[in-house]
Amino acid sequence: MNKLSTSVYDAEPIPAQALQEVERLLSSGDLFRYTAPEDDPSPVVRLEEEFAEFIGARYALALNSCSSAIFLSLRSLGIKPGDKVLIPAFTFAAVPSAVVHAGAQPILVEVGDNYRIDMEDFAAKLTDHVAAVVISHMRGHTSDMDAIMALCEARGVPVVEDAAHSLGTTWNGCNIGTIGKVGCFSFQSYKLVNGGEGGILITDDEDVIARAVIMSGAYEHNWRKHRLPSNAFAKYQNALPLYNLRMNNLSAAIIRPQLAEIPRRVRDGRANHDYVAASLRASPHIEVPAPLPREERAPDSIQFNLVDFTADEARRLMALSAAKGTPISVFGLHQDNARAFWNWQFIGNIPNLPKTRAMLMKACDMRLPARLRKPELDIIIDGVLSSVAEVKGA
Repeated sequence: MNKLSTSVYDAEPIPAQALQEVERLLSSGDLFRYTAPEDDPSPVVRLEEEFAEFIGARYALALNSCSSAIFLSLRSLGIKPGDKVLIPAFTFAAVPSAVVHAGAQPILVEVGDNYRIDMEDFAAKLTDHVAAVVISHMRGHTSDMDAIMALCEARGVPVVEDAAHSLGTTWNGCNIGTIGKVGCFSFQSYKLVNGGEGGILITDDEDVIARAVIMSGAYEHNWRKHRLPSNAFAKYQNALPLYNLRMNNLSAAIIRPQLAEIPRRVRDGRANHDYVAASLRASPHIEVPAPLPREERAPDSIQFNLVDFTADEARRLMALSAAKGTPISVFGLHQDNARAFWNWQFIGNIPNLPKTRAMLMKACDMRLPARLRKPELDIIIDGVLSSVAEVKGA
């Protein structure tokens, strides 16, 4: 069997335009977003304006991570210590961490075998005591945003979209991240746009962006350099704490030229996912959940469920696939996996969530970047199917 000649964790090369801008910045030493004068916007400001236009939002705020964006979203929405915030039980540990940083209590909602929020459990837990909801489109799988927004709007509960994995995904033709009150995106190296680290917050709400800009670290009157048409900034000057979560000019310079690459990466990533998924579905021991009817995904990975596997068989599958160079990860079978809710000891009392636990014990995860070509995809398919057949004796 052939092995991949490349790692699925390798990112695409940074565009030459970014390298030139980085060299210019290094030569000038101008790395801080607030060094630039008001009439000559910094690379970070230009990124914010370009991203807002691309995604279809009025305002954007570039930050040092998506986790910071989620935290600032909650603080900007007025979340107070002791407030309860609903989040999916299937997400990355950074999401409940952001809730805890905001002083709130994460309330975990069950997630089904299709990796999306269990709407019955969501409706039951969306009580009058809930101050906000964070929806993680985990691994790019969109929950039923129509149902979620209807329930939240009826109760006046703001929704924050954690779209770290969903840049380029649409729901009913709308970009994910623009449906809730605030959307949060990631530029970490394993995401569609690679800034090494970084994140961005978007919103159409003038008060939210004003509070977020101040708290992000716009001390004194640096908020003027954001070039945002808002009258709300002045009243928050010196009235809010500064968390200093800013993005620097180098990160913005690396990210900006990649925005033009997003449509191509979305197209190729979706084609790669669908090609691999069609082959994996041929196995009676693999289930690949279908997208929801209103969802157009932009995947850079693939998830599938093992059918009729014991835990020991699943562990053997992980070992075999790794030896073949096509490693399969089962979320619930990796010690200290940051996506397994029972490892989030920092939230306090961890609830019993049988649906999510059962899903995590059979849900597999594989990177599938848009840069891969058909021969490489065939190697991945062969590695997965041969490993499954070997474990099941087929």
